[in-house]
Amino acid sequence: MKTPTFNEFMALDRESIEPLYQVLQEVELTEGSLDSWMEGWSDLRKLVDERYAKLALATELDTTDEEAEKKYHGFLENIYPAAQAADQKLKEKLLASELVPTGMDLILKKMRTEADLFCEENLPLMTEESKLGTQYSKILGAQTIDWEGEELTLTQTKSKLQTPDRDERKQLWELMSQSQLDDRDDINQLWAKFMDIRAELASNAGYPDYRSFRWQQRLRLDYTPEDSKKFVEAIKQVAAPAATRVYEKYKSRLNIDKVRPWDLLNNQTTFSLPPIKAFDTEEEFISRVGNILNKLDPVLGGYYQTMRDNQLFDLLNRKGKGPGGFCTSFATVGLPFIFMNAAGRSADLRVLFHESGHAFHVFERINLPYHHQWRPGLEFAEVASTAMELLAEPFLAEDMGGFMSTENAARTRLLNLEEKLLFWPYMAVVVAFQHWVYENHEEGKNPASCDAKWSALVDEYMPGIDWEGYEDIKMTGWHRKLHIHQVPFYYIEYGLASLGAFQIMQNALQDQAKAIKDYRHALALGGTVTLPELYRASGANLSFDAQTLGEVVDLIEENLADLETKLA
Repeated sequence: MKTPTFNEFMALDRESIEPLYQVLQEVELTEGSLDSWMEGWSDLRKLVDERYAKLALATELDTTDEEAEKKYHGFLENIYPAAQAADQKLKEKLLASELVPTGMDLILKKMRTEADLFCEENLPLMTEESKLGTQYSKILGAQTIDWEGEELTLTQTKSKLQTPDRDERKQLWELMSQSQLDDRDDINQLWAKFMDIRAELASNAGYPDYRSFRWQQRLRLDYTPEDSKKFVEAIKQVAAPAATRVYEKYKSRLNIDKVRPWDLLNNQTTFSLPPIKAFDTEEEFISRVGNILNKLDPVLGGYYQTMRDNQLFDLLNRKGKGPGGFCTSFATVGLPFIFMNAAGRSADLRVLFHESGHAFHVFERINLPYHHQWRPGLEFAEVASTAMELLAEPFLAEDMGGFMSTENAARTRLLNLEEKLLFWPYMAVVVAFQHWVYENHEEGKNPASCDAKWSALVDEYMPGIDWEGYEDIKMTGWHRKLHIHQVPFYYIEYGLASLGAFQIMQNALQDQAKAIKDYRHALALGGTVTLPELYRASGANLSFDAQTLGEVVDLIEENLADLETKLA
């Protein structure tokens, strides 16, 4: 049976898709038939992958588009579970054959893990979980404030928070926080549903708790929950004290006696006063980032130009658009798409470079023959993105083709380095919170207990911020971390990625061409080698101990001291 084009596949219902799997199921697998069979299976996976990606993207581009939501939910309910079940049978067929396609050794190990996890009765539960995630996005996407007669999204509000008028910052922050608190009951109700589904998923698959199930579902074969906790403890030892030092210096920069949450972005990150405006239009934003990437590396610049030519960006914030930023991909054509909520700030540059790193991963891995080989551990996927932020930073100034004066470029770099350092303690809160939630399911299901635990963790890992008088907002911080709700246990990846990315940055300071060559080589490996091997290929080392993290923290603090001297 001929593989349909993507446009043809988009029109197929479940009954029309099933024969595509059946043809593959009926093939007798031998050394002679293996390669062509793998190609056919890979092509079919690409079709399903891209259909999912495009339907999901449509709901984020416009959270008010009821037709897009209907199509996406229809796919989740009627097609995707059946496709997953049929794909699982093909995995079982390949595993039973004991044949090993070229370059598929590690992927087969992951397939065996997935086969052990697979449970037919979990498919509708996963669909329900995805639908709850859509509801969560709708709640956050609809949050607005009224300011001086204008309705602002919370992303637009965060942009206005960067005003030298501290009283105005406080007022904006209080309005934004109240908008978020207004949805407290709705998010708590969703949380109970998430927790019930996740407990059932684990139980159905034969696991004692959701964390042990999820760890395997995320295919974390190279490190354990205890390694994760070790990294969190390392953050407490070396990164949290360094973060407190950053907040102390920040108080001097702002001439304030206490760092209050309205003095920070996302209740966590330092910013520049006055704010550094980077661009006015989407075209200017896209164009200047392209200039920087061309100077950094012509190959990466060429990938980015391909995205421009194919209009694979939606970057500016607007009402009704889903929150956050991400890079998705269209598997049949091997092209990425970048979604974000830019508002003209210098911080938006970091996000676009970050998502461009993910996009470059899509381009580099395309030469691997099978769709199965494309995805590495997400820890390394985030190395690809975070390293790109750091590699691009030396080119931010106008005299390098970038966006701003030399002074503002230095200030932006200082803020970016501070953000990376301040992220680790916040990451530790998110990770430790989730360990606690799923180790203590009944307590973790109770929103009041979650509030108390989150508040205690913030006090422990982020003592440099004064929340006095705003305890309700502090304790509901877990409401606003979408990963906890939509992609549980996907967060340590960012912290481990920073660890690798700073090592790549250090290599680039010695030999930029070699560092980027190693970076691209590691991206091109996709998911064909282990996580430690990917780190080594990129010129980095994966580790969870305080010594390794401490060396990176020292590097950051040295760079911060140098930038502070230049800006004095």
